[in-house]
Amino acid sequence: MNTVLPLRPAGLPAPVSLAQAFWFWLRLGFVSFGGPAGQIAIMHTELVERRRWISERRFLHALNYCMLLPGPEAQQLATYIGWLMHRTRGGIVAGALFVLPSLLILIALSWIYLVYGNVPVVAGIFYGIKPAVTALVLHAAHRIGTRALKNGWLWGISGAAFVAIFALNVPFPLIVLVAALIGHFGARVAPQVFAPGGGHAASQLGYGPAIIDDDTPTPAHARFSRGRLVRLLAVGLGLWAGAMGWLVVVYGWQGTLTQMGWFFTKAAMLTFGGAYAVLPYVYQGAVEQHQWLTAPQMIDGLALGETTPGPLIMVVAFVGFVGGWVRQVAGPDALFLGAALAATVVTFFTFLPSFVFILAGGPLVEATHGKLGFTAPLTAITAAVVGVILNLALFFAYHVLWPTGFGGGFDIASALIALAAAIALFRFKVGVMPLLAACGLTGLAITLLPRLIPH
Repeated sequence: MNTVLPLRPAGLPAPVSLAQAFWFWLRLGFVSFGGPAGQIAIMHTELVERRRWISERRFLHALNYCMLLPGPEAQQLATYIGWLMHRTRGGIVAGALFVLPSLLILIALSWIYLVYGNVPVVAGIFYGIKPAVTALVLHAAHRIGTRALKNGWLWGISGAAFVAIFALNVPFPLIVLVAALIGHFGARVAPQVFAPGGGHAASQLGYGPAIIDDDTPTPAHARFSRGRLVRLLAVGLGLWAGAMGWLVVVYGWQGTLTQMGWFFTKAAMLTFGGAYAVLPYVYQGAVEQHQWLTAPQMIDGLALGETTPGPLIMVVAFVGFVGGWVRQVAGPDALFLGAALAATVVTFFTFLPSFVFILAGGPLVEATHGKLGFTAPLTAITAAVVGVILNLALFFAYHVLWPTGFGGGFDIASALIALAAAIALFRFKVGVMPLLAACGLTGLAITLLPRLIPH
């Protein structure tokens, strides 16, 4: 079966205003399920294929930069594209709207979790969504792989990355570093392997001209300026210092909110390789050291993070909410207010560095567009990431299909949902929201019907 999508019409898309972009980023914030792999796949479909706001080559160039940074790469990619299209305001709008819907949803779900416990309706919907998320991640690996793995060498890098993380448990940052070194030195020996567009013919097909195309000149606001870099770094540091100073004045250095701000500032700098790379650190600090929540609650929070839109690292909002509730940061009569404030504080300190990295570093990345010395390591990193995404799909599949481990039973219902979701994605190109809605309703029916049928 030929998986290459047909060429799009050749006409240049109409310019996009900031208001139009606002509504797109808002919608994306509510449908960005599937973790980074699924979110990147959604953005690729919407921005590269369907709307043609940006060409695939520049999309991947920006993605590769985001992969190198600490923090959620999908949110940073949205910030980057928003900034490239509509200056600093566009970047802030895109990045903030990628996070805010998830924050609001997690605050609501965390409140339900603490007040009502295991709600059967919510549990049933999650039961159906989890297999769909597994299929989404697998589909993302296929989609990105068919575009990025343009020759046998890149396939080899992807396969080696999969073996390294799946069988050898090699840390993701080390995989990224090795892939970058392979690209750097490999481009000197065989530049055609890592050249943009190199490989078999399928990789040459595109989707038609984009608003920001391969040869579109870098806009004035995206050109490097030392003065602008200094100003942005000063603003970012000033925002952090102002927020931290306010917490110290109001709550003291040992206050719960102050300690949360400081702890998640450090965590934000360690999120190389996505949320899973930093979760052990968050677990150690939040559960064992500060005791903001228990280990079972941390696991439940991860489940909420996996099945709600937004970056998986948004699980920190759950940690903040539960910690703020337990510590009664706003007093015993304002538990929800205090918990919501804690979740907001945690989210602010977790994501502030991401905005600074993109807005300050973006011009440096744009200056390297099309230069093999910079793009070759990133091309190799993209190939490695395909293997890592495949490993993530298997990780999800294991926890969904064998929820109690291989020693427990095989969940046939989840397997059937995952299979149906995969067929819907690969064969019928069903959209993410209809797929998740159908799977969520299916899971709800499976879990609630036995309760409704009289015995």
